[in-house]
Amino acid sequence: MTQHDPGATAAPTTPAAAVRARGLTKVYGEGVATVHALAGVDVDFDAGQFTAIMGPSGSGKSTLMHLLAGLDSATGGTVHLGDTELTTLDDDALTLLRRQRIGFVFQSFNLLPMFTAEQNITLPLELAGAAADPAWFDTLIDTLALRERLTHRPGELSGGQQQRVAIARALIARPDVVFADEPTGNLDSRSGAEVLSFLRRSVRELGRTVIMVTHDPTAAAYADRVVLLADGRIAGTIDDPTPESVLAGLDALRTLEAPVAGGVAG
Repeated sequence: MTQHDPGATAAPTTPAAAVRARGLTKVYGEGVATVHALAGVDVDFDAGQFTAIMGPSGSGKSTLMHLLAGLDSATGGTVHLGDTELTTLDDDALTLLRRQRIGFVFQSFNLLPMFTAEQNITLPLELAGAAADPAWFDTLIDTLALRERLTHRPGELSGGQQQRVAIARALIARPDVVFADEPTGNLDSRSGAEVLSFLRRSVRELGRTVIMVTHDPTAAAYADRVVLLADGRIAGTIDDPTPESVLAGLDALRTLEAPVAGGVAG
């Protein structure tokens, strides 16, 4: 695990960063009820890489993902998606950016039950008034092994199949980055492993960028890198993670962390 040195000079940001945060803070409440969910986060997420964000409950990992994805506003600091600073955009501009440049995969799938798998996959393009690229669509459904399921509705699919549909939906518009929030949380271990393998393939074979929040060391081991949070700060990184190295890193964080009353789950 590479320890984060708060006093070190930050390395220059390279064009390879798909998403980057500088001095990112998020504060909830006032007075004695104040909670610093994020306390000055500096972090880069490289393009074409699968990164997992991990940390103990209340560490700020979900808060960080929400700010990086433009789903919540920061108290201070900046977030850039490529060359675009999200923290200066108004709600309309953020909505358009999320539609065009960000994909989402949620724990609960969030598929529309009355639509077929194919209709769910192409929904983001329909909302944007755009047509699917047939070659990209074919690549996605073959990579995610969905060709035989395109006419099925969500109720006719297993949990793993539904999540693969959700991944295809997240990728259909070729977003700059896909954010995955506990994507295997509602799946059994076999389906979860399949979904994580497909996320990794989307990075290695399709050139996508994936940032995933998870609490599971086995899930995190599918990533190229793990970013560890503790008390709203970057606590370290793990390159080429294994379940054992991730678990050891989390155990070290729990040993170092002091309990904080009124923390924000994240």
